[in-house]
Amino acid sequence: MTKLFATRSALVATMLLLVTPAIAAAQQESEAPPPSKPGKPISAGEVLSGELNAMKIRDVKNAGKRVAMYQITSEPRRLPAPNGLCDLETGPETFQLVTSSDAQASQLKSFVGKEISVKVDEVACASDPGQMSEAVVTKWSLVKK
Repeated sequence: MTKLFATRSALVATMLLLVTPAIAAAQQESEAPPPSKPGKPISAGEVLSGELNAMKIRDVKNAGKRVAMYQITSEPRRLPAPNGLCDLETGPETFQLVTSSDAQASQLKSFVGKEISVKVDEVACASDPGQMSEAVVTKWSLVKK
């Protein structure tokens, strides 16, 4: 009887040693990170820097033709009123660069995957379906480093 009790006690102790760290880890993961602060503001004339990404999307206006879409991933930024935080807690982090000419598109093509800086002239929250970014920069110019 004592041997059976000792075996069960050892089994329970082993189970507790295995389960306790798992419970502690689960509690740490479930704790929410502290709320992020809103990003610093960006307005016309300021510089936006980040990594340039390119994606091929179907253009709704051109009968579904695949076109390149360029996007800068940056730190969170607040937009000027009335756009503010674009319904996000910290502000947008992805900014679609709208190209107005083939020259602008070819200029960006050589910088894909690299850090770039653009001077922002017009920026707004994304609102159209098919926009892959949180904010859209409609007028911009590349800043030479």
